[in-house]
Amino acid sequence: MWEERYAGSADYVFGTAPAQFLRDHLDYLIAGQSALAVADGEGRNSVFMAERGLEVTALEFAPTALDRARSLAAEKQVTVDFQKCDILKDPWPKAQYDIVAGIFIQFVGPEGRAVQFERMQTATKPGGVVMLHGYTQKQLEYGTGGPPFLENLYTPEMLRAAFSGWEIVTLEAYEREVQEGRGHSGMSALIDLIARKPGG
Repeated sequence: MWEERYAGSADYVFGTAPAQFLRDHLDYLIAGQSALAVADGEGRNSVFMAERGLEVTALEFAPTALDRARSLAAEKQVTVDFQKCDILKDPWPKAQYDIVAGIFIQFVGPEGRAVQFERMQTATKPGGVVMLHGYTQKQLEYGTGGPPFLENLYTPEMLRAAFSGWEIVTLEAYEREVQEGRGHSGMSALIDLIARKPGG
């Protein structure tokens, strides 16, 4: 489905600018640290983190998205380790990361989400953070992006439970106008989670 969506577009579906979420939390993007961008699409977020001086690995399955991501990195003159990966089936890089970022990765229901979260947690090194950004269930009222399935959308309670035992640094649901390409356009119901792994 995603390859068809990307290949059917002549330009970047979600634009080339990073999600505002990353701009809102620049203090976490520390040069020299390692970051993993999960289901990174066309590269706008991984490339931005690389521009901030992080060492970034990005996982994505759709070939067209990967081609565009590599083009964007070349245009911005940064290096990202782009890896073709089905994040629910294929093994992830074995390295542990200071940051594991999942931005609008709500293409799966509860079962797949549990796999996503477990793998994100495992990939985070002790003392590192998961940075998660997506839509709340109220997003169905707006219809300005994201999945049309209630079970795919986040609630604060769901995220707090999923990261039980971690330090919840930020957990905020809010509404904001989003203009990120044609894929995310209009008033949106959003949620941010930043959770720190014990240890480190």
